[in-house]
Amino acid sequence: MPKFKPQYRRLLYIDRKLREGAYPNCSILAAGWEVSTKTIQRDIDYLKWELDAPIDYHRARHGYYYTEESYRLPAINVSESDLFAICVAEKALEQYKGTPLYEKLASVFSRIQESLPEAVAVDPSWADARFSFIAEPAAKIDPGIWSAITRAIKDNRSIHLRHISPEELKQHTERDVDPYHLASYRGQWYLIALCHRSGKIRTFAVSRIDQAELLEQRFELPGDFSIDRLLGSHFGIMWGEEEYKVKIRFSRKVAPYIKERQWHPTQGLSEKRDGSLLLSFTTNHLNEVKDWILTWGPAARVLAPKELVGRMKRDLVAAADLYK
Repeated sequence: MPKFKPQYRRLLYIDRKLREGAYPNCSILAAGWEVSTKTIQRDIDYLKWELDAPIDYHRARHGYYYTEESYRLPAINVSESDLFAICVAEKALEQYKGTPLYEKLASVFSRIQESLPEAVAVDPSWADARFSFIAEPAAKIDPGIWSAITRAIKDNRSIHLRHISPEELKQHTERDVDPYHLASYRGQWYLIALCHRSGKIRTFAVSRIDQAELLEQRFELPGDFSIDRLLGSHFGIMWGEEEYKVKIRFSRKVAPYIKERQWHPTQGLSEKRDGSLLLSFTTNHLNEVKDWILTWGPAARVLAPKELVGRMKRDLVAAADLYK
């Protein structure tokens, strides 16, 4: 669909203008669609000679018109698989409900539907009962905060933030930052920005930002900035400077679930005689690794590094104490 959509949308636009009876010429059509007059002329030639459109030029009115009002553009060639993809795509939008992105994405999808000719009907309602997207619970984001951050990123403007500490939710910190990047991870949006106070790149959960003020000060994104290079061998959204070689042994019972996914780009898998599985990878932060391992309960045992083994013991003992 993407390969023909731009031209076909122009053809739909030209068709609509001709039906309005205003006798548009190439200059008027080009200005309305913001393309060159040569592009419009090629489109009109395509309509006339390839699609057999009854278009003629009215010399007195200096514009084009249809000589046969009953003419309709032929149906666009959309395959069944294309329509299937469109229907599933709309269903996938549900995972963004509750975020400022949802209404914009839904509007874009609506325009895609409107750009299709009448002969092609896209009714995604049939997919509601047959396809589901079970998304991570999404954090609520203030539309005003979102708008300020995205505008700051677009215009390379600094912003003044008031951010709630994740450890003490009633404690706020205020700082000026240069917003470099927005990342979505497990239902949460994170702002990666250069903090003026510390001079270092920090990560802020957007849902915990309760004030965002655009500043007049502008910044230049460093030419060598790369989100992939910054995160490095991360496991999740956090990163650090030290590298850790992680080794986890999973029981035979859960080994099939571990083998069916790529958990980390550097991972290695080694199956043992008893059916258990050894997963190893290198990461630069352990917090999210620890939280992930805890979800596997007694089916996972950390073998390395020692620091992670110690964290696991402390958390498991503390959790067990709650049930004494």
